[in-house]
Amino acid sequence: MRIVIGCDHTGVALKVALQETVLAEHSVIDVGTDSTNSVDYPDIARAAVAVLRKGDAERAILICGTGIGMAMAVGRHRGMRAATCSDPYVAEMSRRHNDANVLCLGARVVGCGMAESIVRTWLGADFDGGRHARRVEKVEGSP
Repeated sequence: MRIVIGCDHTGVALKVALQETVLAEHSVIDVGTDSTNSVDYPDIARAAVAVLRKGDAERAILICGTGIGMAMAVGRHRGMRAATCSDPYVAEMSRRHNDANVLCLGARVVGCGMAESIVRTWLGADFDGGRHARRVEKVEGSP
């Protein structure tokens, strides 16, 4: 699977750890940052969305302090369905019921081991469709 990954300054260590473990078997496009110097998470989110829109990746993983800022920045873009997940169950349901194409993680919320489990679960889950597709269409149709 082709995945775009990005983080702000708080997520650098977690991003690197994920790339070295659970993402090592995937094609990964890294949109930054690689430094603990302060950056603005909306800029990283915008770069990841651009990669998804071009079709260069199927899904994105974005990391900031809580995951909430990245999810908010991504959520303003039509066709982007971001889910902030702090456990594998929520990650699975974000895919199965909401067809989330962007996973947001909080580097200050989940440890490396939990993040790896969340990412594995999220990447392995498929969208159930059916009644859930109707609901996702309603979200997509929102102004």
